[in-house]
Amino acid sequence: MSSDDQKRRAAEAALQYIPEGCILGVGTGSTVNHFIAALAKSRIRISGAVSSSDASTRLLKAAGIEVLDLNSSGDLEVYVDGADEATRHLALIKGGGAALTREKIVAAASRRFVCITDRSKVVDVLGRFPLPVEVIPMARSYVARQLVKLGGQPVLRMGVTTDNGNVILDVHNLAITDPRGLETEINQIAGVVSNGIFARRGADLLLVGNDSGVEVIKP
Repeated sequence: MSSDDQKRRAAEAALQYIPEGCILGVGTGSTVNHFIAALAKSRIRISGAVSSSDASTRLLKAAGIEVLDLNSSGDLEVYVDGADEATRHLALIKGGGAALTREKIVAAASRRFVCITDRSKVVDVLGRFPLPVEVIPMARSYVARQLVKLGGQPVLRMGVTTDNGNVILDVHNLAITDPRGLETEINQIAGVVSNGIFARRGADLLLVGNDSGVEVIKP
């Protein structure tokens, strides 16, 4: 079974965690695209969605789902999003689609974070996938020097500007053995908007699509 089919399995499994009539948080990426398609086909009626990216907003609107502003929606019942890496302790790396800051905000505003992914994304230690860091443009070189001091090798993601108007540094060769600690340390570097470690607010539930079905990983 292809990884895309595994993603679809995980995305469809997330539907059972969506309360009728809720305002739903929706993330970004290929697995989330499957989730939006499955939600559109389902009989679940939601009051609207808060989107973490312009790309997901377009898909939600095309599916006839009203997109709301987080400032007016209040706290959300459930947030559904994918991950670039995930551990069985429910710490994540996100940001391959450059939407990490908005994803982190929506996750923080949600009572439950359901993460959907295929089995290739589950790792013992985060860091094989380069860690995305969103940076204010004028601070790019300064932040990169500080990331080198932390043992990483930052590379500017060329041709990418986030929905917030910032740049992305992808940090290679990090072995993230203390996700909560490193998340905090990187966020304290002046010029960093956010980084792609989701550990202080990680997933509450991880749905992993595989060849035999969907594995449910809980705390």
